[in-house]
Amino acid sequence: MRSVSRPPRGSVHTLWLDSSLLAANLLNESTTREVSVYLPAGENGAGLPLLVDLAAFLSGGPAHAGWKGFGENLPQRLDRLIADGLLPPVVVAMPDCFTRLGGNQYINSSVLGPWADVLRAEVVPLVERQFGCGGPGRRGVFGKSSGGYGALVHALLYPDFWSAAACHSGDMGFELLFYGELPGLVRTLSAYDMNVRAWLDNFFGKPKQKSGDLHTLLLLAMCASFDPDPAQPYGIRLPVDPYTCELIPERWHNFLRWDPLRLAEEHAGGLRSLKALFFDCGTFDQYNLLYGARRLHRQLQQRGIAHTYEEFKDDHNGLDYRLDRSLPLLVNALIRTP
Repeated sequence: MRSVSRPPRGSVHTLWLDSSLLAANLLNESTTREVSVYLPAGENGAGLPLLVDLAAFLSGGPAHAGWKGFGENLPQRLDRLIADGLLPPVVVAMPDCFTRLGGNQYINSSVLGPWADVLRAEVVPLVERQFGCGGPGRRGVFGKSSGGYGALVHALLYPDFWSAAACHSGDMGFELLFYGELPGLVRTLSAYDMNVRAWLDNFFGKPKQKSGDLHTLLLLAMCASFDPDPAQPYGIRLPVDPYTCELIPERWHNFLRWDPLRLAEEHAGGLRSLKALFFDCGTFDQYNLLYGARRLHRQLQQRGIAHTYEEFKDDHNGLDYRLDRSLPLLVNALIRTP
């Protein structure tokens, strides 16, 4: 519940990124992006560590600074944690990475755009130039669900850029997460003669989207993220036979190579350079992400890679309170000298 007493209020500033990397993208995404940036009360950002908040699917970073009933938005949470002495002062960037297909996995895609490069080459430098924060050894990334996936994959692929990462209920264990959803996707598209363009055009033309529509959109966005084909409508091709729903080995292989469990087999060694790695998952997660998280935990244990893994009794929804665990861990690690 929302606290009656208020800690000192930090400030939220709006920066605008004019992205050259998103120019001429396949989906005609806007190249002008809002980046909301939190500064603690009494601070101008100079010399502080930087965290980048990656939003979950169907959301965007600036929404995390908006009003929230029966709870705290992210700036209010940061205010409280800092005022209570639980979190050292930190700059937090909340970039708009929303896409026409409803979200982002924060990787480079020939369809959705080179979002991993946008974050590292455009968003972070913009914030660091403006506020004098971050820099090598003092950058961290965090997120939940798709945002958690992005944070974890960035830690695996770019440990020379990020020094700390937190993944809350992030996508992993793709066989359990996506495979069982594909028959439903085929059934939905069969009503449109398996015409992805027709389904999406109908979706975009509706005055209201239902939850089932949004779930279909998510699965199509995953196809555009993990196995894009710019020659197809909206760059989307399915990893299954549309008649039998049998997996197409080449297509499914392209999905699986982006599973953090597969990426960790090749890139986990880079995690040794991180100052902090945190990931968690609810024991009742309805997308079966718990089992992928447990597998990653076991993988890292076997390799002797330092990390913090936690399970908690909850499902996939409404997990902002878990930031009380991860953010202090990340920031305290970032301010620690090597």
